[in-house]
Amino acid sequence: MKPGMRVIVIGAGIGGLSVAARLARSGLDVTVLEAHIYPGGCAGTFYHQGYRFDAGATLAGGFHPGGPMDLLAQAAGIDKWPTRSTDPVMCVHLPEGTTIPRLRGEARWEEYTTAFGENGLDFWRWQEQTADTLWDLALLLPAWPPQSLRDVYGLIQTGSSILSKGRVSILAQLAADGLRPIATHLRNASEHLRLFVDAQLLISAQTTSPNANALYGAAALDLPRRGVVHLEGGMGAIAERLVQSIQGHGGRVLYRQEVGRIRMQSDQAAVIETLKGETFPAEIVIANLTPWNLAALLGEQPTPRLRRLTPRPRRGWGAFVVHIGLDGLAVPHDIPLHHQVVTRRPLVEGNSVFLSLSPDWDTSRAPAGRRAMTLSTHTALDGWWELFEKDQPAYQARVAQYTERLMAAAETVIPGLSQAADLILPGTPVTFQRFTRRAWGRVGGYPQVNLLQNWGPRLTPNLWMVGDSIFPGQSVAAAALGGLRVAEAVLQESRVIGPETNFNWAVSS
Repeated sequence: MKPGMRVIVIGAGIGGLSVAARLARSGLDVTVLEAHIYPGGCAGTFYHQGYRFDAGATLAGGFHPGGPMDLLAQAAGIDKWPTRSTDPVMCVHLPEGTTIPRLRGEARWEEYTTAFGENGLDFWRWQEQTADTLWDLALLLPAWPPQSLRDVYGLIQTGSSILSKGRVSILAQLAADGLRPIATHLRNASEHLRLFVDAQLLISAQTTSPNANALYGAAALDLPRRGVVHLEGGMGAIAERLVQSIQGHGGRVLYRQEVGRIRMQSDQAAVIETLKGETFPAEIVIANLTPWNLAALLGEQPTPRLRRLTPRPRRGWGAFVVHIGLDGLAVPHDIPLHHQVVTRRPLVEGNSVFLSLSPDWDTSRAPAGRRAMTLSTHTALDGWWELFEKDQPAYQARVAQYTERLMAAAETVIPGLSQAADLILPGTPVTFQRFTRRAWGRVGGYPQVNLLQNWGPRLTPNLWMVGDSIFPGQSVAAAALGGLRVAEAVLQESRVIGPETNFNWAVSS
């Protein structure tokens, strides 16, 4: 393969745009096909009645120096992200009225002590030490799960680098935690701490401590300590910068080009057909899609693992979301912009609600004097689809019920919210499928239960998958790392030398 070989990326989500930006900057002929009219997918920002709402993801992390988004900027040739940092990162509101801020600096230890007592500190010490090691490893883009001898060799080199630094005990701890849930480290914890950890894990690992893998859970809980930023214009600003990078390096991003079929050729080439009747030949196809979406496009040519998919996802969640436009005067002064409101277990179906506000300094997000707000909760997929397909009145009644439930939870943070709102726009998994094209409206990737069950990104010699379905899973930063990993693998195999970054490629080659 030579520089200039044709690469088609299906879907302009963060994973797809990340791999496309890296490959375009390295001289490959890259075309991104996006069904919608704007980029970003579930990390995009849409315009409605004067407001700019984040479509799905509202929490932006990984922008610290040397972090995933910093490395993505280097790989894509982006000088600067339009960000402002914030502290506290978020506030977690527990049922008995306790509010616990999640902080970046050393003051977090005082908050942990106040909220959970001295006995709770052992858990957070383990969590941070484990997360530090895992972030060091993640930024080396380990090939997990390994799919070739090269991948295995890279993992051996990674382990050797840890051993060479005298971190044998840490490696042993990581090996043990890789096979057990994070609840192992909460055996003697109070219910107060368990509830807090479970609530935070649900939004970052898609499951709670009895099931969440200990290693992944430790890294997922670390997001606030690493810092969260707000982007001018909303989360979609990330995708917009990546699109600019792709186009600036000779690539194309084509909107309203929904792919209808992928025809794999015997000579390891492919032809992509869109619903507009256009065809795009390619030597490499990279799908920023869920496995179900990809299987449908391959038709009678699915890979063995795609062939084994269940008709509907058995693991994972949908989201019920309410986008709200409200009077800015109703928002308390200097209030943190992210909140998690927990009312009871189980922590789904409106019992745990995540709230995000647009910053008052970002006047592009709402009309003068107004603010944009998003509420969301995890919800099971099947109930929504059954009602939508069989009982529309009951479906609409459930939408109204959930909207009321989420807004009641948000009143904990913003009293008088219902009176202050001039726009209330609910969305269900059905809505997510309509606008993001994700099969059944499933969002957030797989619950991180077993690291051995993760999808590998390579499905055939010239067909790859990126996005939250592959390791390291959900979040903008994780999708970016997954995209960069695929990009580096493609560049190595094509013998293309990409622009220098701070990556240590020795451990993954």
